[in-house]
Amino acid sequence: MDEVPVGKAKLEMPLGEDLFEQEVEEEERYAMASQWELMKRKFFRHKLAHVSLWILIILYFLAATGEFWAPWDKLTRFQDYIFAPPIKIHLFDTEGRFRGPFVYGLKGTINFETWVREYEEDTSVMYPVRFFARGEPYKFWGIIPGDIHFFLAEGDGKVFLFGTDKLGRDLFSRFLAGARISLSVGLLGVFISFFLGITLGGISGFFGGVADIIIQRVIEFLLSIPTVPLWMALAAALPPMWDPLRTYFAITLILSLLGWTGLARVVRGKILELREYDYVVAAKVAGAKGIQIIFDHMIPGFASYLIVNLTMSIPGMIFGETTLSFLGLGIRPPAVSWGVLLQDAQNVSTLAVHPWMLIPGIFVIIVVLAYNFVGDGMRDAADPYR
Repeated sequence: MDEVPVGKAKLEMPLGEDLFEQEVEEEERYAMASQWELMKRKFFRHKLAHVSLWILIILYFLAATGEFWAPWDKLTRFQDYIFAPPIKIHLFDTEGRFRGPFVYGLKGTINFETWVREYEEDTSVMYPVRFFARGEPYKFWGIIPGDIHFFLAEGDGKVFLFGTDKLGRDLFSRFLAGARISLSVGLLGVFISFFLGITLGGISGFFGGVADIIIQRVIEFLLSIPTVPLWMALAAALPPMWDPLRTYFAITLILSLLGWTGLARVVRGKILELREYDYVVAAKVAGAKGIQIIFDHMIPGFASYLIVNLTMSIPGMIFGETTLSFLGLGIRPPAVSWGVLLQDAQNVSTLAVHPWMLIPGIFVIIVVLAYNFVGDGMRDAADPYR
């Protein structure tokens, strides 16, 4: 029997039938998929939301493990490198030879015309950059001791990825320390306001009567007060002798107590709509209590909206903490947040000479945009008509 050439055998395969079977299998998988599986598929088709989700995951991972990635402690000062610009990491020397990652030395001089310290690279001195190097000791999350840093320059070399501030402190190390507070205050604050909004909105819509009148009047009162002046007044009332940790939780509580009103109104409207549905009436007849009906039967009916609202509220909390700290009314030094770091960018003349002081503000914008894109993707994924 003659052998059939491989190329010819491939051409004689029933390609149409294979494609038809693949389409049928795909339709069957789609028909059998759960609601969460369908939402996940639609979410990952939203490219901006997918990329933004990974950006947020990376930033939260860096914030959670900041001690390892930061070359120095957030309070370490280098008196000879005040307002030093970001240092470039080189791979090739001035003659074009590959040297691996290294940095040149920095020479600082005073410009007597502008009275500004200026820096230039000293190409006669090279400091190799080592990874997983031993450096300043630290305690991971204040518990686990360690001294391994992701990167460090050998000898007297300095790697300032984001430059230094007015006291000669590494801005990259302080940025990572500030990210832990600024990013977590959004999560913690939103979960508190999320719980208050669902609970009070559900009680207001389900029970009505006096409870509804009181809750709605409180919401109207809070909404009638300008947000930023109210934040400033409440934050200024905090005792100045409080330690940074207590101030952090107080700021989180303040933001949470002011952020639940919009969600509570939406939940109330949804509950008013759902409480006359047959399955809710059946739950009442079966003897279920009011709070049980709200959380077990009614809230899941619009859970997709709540998920989107949760996602979109986090950047508002982050922006609120940053604003308060920027104005000097939130997190206070020696604690570090992105708002605290941006205080040095208030001076226009300083900003004109040292523009790298705005780097934390760039990341605030990135986080806010990323959360908005993720929320937009989740809204599209939860919409059954898309």
